[in-house]
Amino acid sequence: MTHMNDDVDRFFERYAAALLARDEAAVARMYAVPGLILFPGDAIPVTDVRQSEQFFAASWGQYEGVDSMERRVVVMAEAPGSVWVDVTWTYGDRGERFCYQLVRDADGLRIAVLTPLG
Repeated sequence: MTHMNDDVDRFFERYAAALLARDEAAVARMYAVPGLILFPGDAIPVTDVRQSEQFFAASWGQYEGVDSMERRVVVMAEAPGSVWVDVTWTYGDRGERFCYQLVRDADGLRIAVLTPLG
């Protein structure tokens, strides 16, 4: 699983860089289409990359003042072409924790399912 761990680490390095740059187009390209965002009581099917771009463009305000973040990445499970990852993001005195199901396509890993963990 070392090769997959390296791929996952590189993926989340690029993801963090795109988030910190507030580059919604770069972030959106890291999501698979179709994809699924599962929040408690709400399932959002992602059918177009523009949905992700618009979501992130509208959400940057909640991260105002955040210019660095730490992440703890734990690979929970792996299957052919897919990996489940528990990521805790810490920035300032706040944090978020998500489970990401990543799938591999011709361009590399992409987020297919995103679920908050806490």
